[in-house]
Amino acid sequence: MAEAVSVKKLTHFINGQLVEGKSGNYANVYNPSTGEVIAEVPLATAEETSEAIAAAEAAFPAWRDIAVAKRVEVIIRFRQLITENIDQLLNIICTESGKTLEDARGEIIRGLESVDLAIGAPHLMKGEYSVNVGGQINSYSAKYPLGVVAAISPFNFPIMVPLAQTSMAVAVGNAVILKASEKVPMTALFVSELWKKAGLPDGIWTVVNGSKEAVNELLENPSVQAISFVGSTPIAKYIYETGSKYGKRVTALGGGKNNMVVMPDADIEQVANAFIGAAYGAASQRCMAISTIMPVGEETANKLVAILKEKISKLKVGSYTEEGTDFGPVISKESKEGILKAIDRAEQQGATVVNDGRTLNMAENSNGYFVGPTLLDNITTEMDIFELEVFGPARNVVRVASLAEAIAVINSQELANGVTIFTNDGAAARKFTTEIDVGMVGVNVPIPIPVGYHNFAGFKGSRFGEGHMFGPDQARFYTKTKTISERWIEVTEKTESTFAFPSNN
Repeated sequence: MAEAVSVKKLTHFINGQLVEGKSGNYANVYNPSTGEVIAEVPLATAEETSEAIAAAEAAFPAWRDIAVAKRVEVIIRFRQLITENIDQLLNIICTESGKTLEDARGEIIRGLESVDLAIGAPHLMKGEYSVNVGGQINSYSAKYPLGVVAAISPFNFPIMVPLAQTSMAVAVGNAVILKASEKVPMTALFVSELWKKAGLPDGIWTVVNGSKEAVNELLENPSVQAISFVGSTPIAKYIYETGSKYGKRVTALGGGKNNMVVMPDADIEQVANAFIGAAYGAASQRCMAISTIMPVGEETANKLVAILKEKISKLKVGSYTEEGTDFGPVISKESKEGILKAIDRAEQQGATVVNDGRTLNMAENSNGYFVGPTLLDNITTEMDIFELEVFGPARNVVRVASLAEAIAVINSQELANGVTIFTNDGAAARKFTTEIDVGMVGVNVPIPIPVGYHNFAGFKGSRFGEGHMFGPDQARFYTKTKTISERWIEVTEKTESTFAFPSNN
């Protein structure tokens, strides 16, 4: 008989301490590779969340008043602790998310880019200064932290997205509350321990676990000044509309339906390799994963699909503990069922199933949430799966006759996160990058996700609000700018009242 898995009772992290939940309500945390419950996470009430906000608000003034260079010293120690504890982090991420070791390691490295950018907070917080703008008046601007800010993060990147949402917020002087996904809470709690060890004052970093009740308190509580969200488009829209209603600064990033256009002059073998990694990595559970490959011309399409069919059939699906695994399970039983239904529906509507992940032995016989790599050809714009963001390894082929048609088809979609083109024709690439209405664009790059020191965000239904994730816009999002005009009057100087509008006369 198999030995029972020990189920861990998790906590919140409030005011520098691990705090047990008071509500009595818990959600199960699963190992997606086995389907087993590995932990129970408390779901905070509005009252518990309010208490955490109050603790953060009380801690904020002292952290705000510390020199930014001293705050950065804590960020540097935090970065060092992540690298020192990377093996433990890898194990936690892979266990609760199902990622492979290689993928999880890549996520940590990309997350560290956001920490590295936060180390540059002294530069990013610099203001502007003008001497004698008129009448011996000097004007300058200065950036100040907002206060208590909140981040709501998704399951698919347990560490990279939270680090991108919060590192700069901490560095510029805010008190941060993270509401991690209840599907992957253990990574966030481990990161909390690292912040504590790095010397971050109690109350400046908080993790509140919960569901909609906790989220609504973050959205409505007047002490929370800003909200950063990453997740699905319907929830992103709700977060943006609700947070804005309560006067908060909100950036809410939603889903993506990312396309890869393949021109006839591209190296098809190279394209196939690029597509497979970009499409199926992390079981396709990335908002920047390539959902659709769009070959231009029938000859290009036929050749590409034949190569893809062979390569995809050789992919290995399994647990991160198995050697040679290309990708693991999807996050939950519900997710797996939704993906299988999407494949069924596409087939019913006339799609050609080139590679069928429904028949994978593990998909049928394992308790884990495995779905094999699926490729669907002859997808048309009328089919449900054309617009639907399938967060799993079911990818599409949409055949087009020209680059102009590809651009028109892509621009017709509601989601506009990322897009890429493979070509050796500079004129085609220029036309594509100019005319495409998508936030992040690649040329011969399989996943056009910017590095941590460039801004990240899509257009249309992929982003609500004007902020970005990653990049220097984080410093702008988490600070407010005061503009000061000052004049020092000499004792002997005579002044008179004037009623004219101030001007440089």
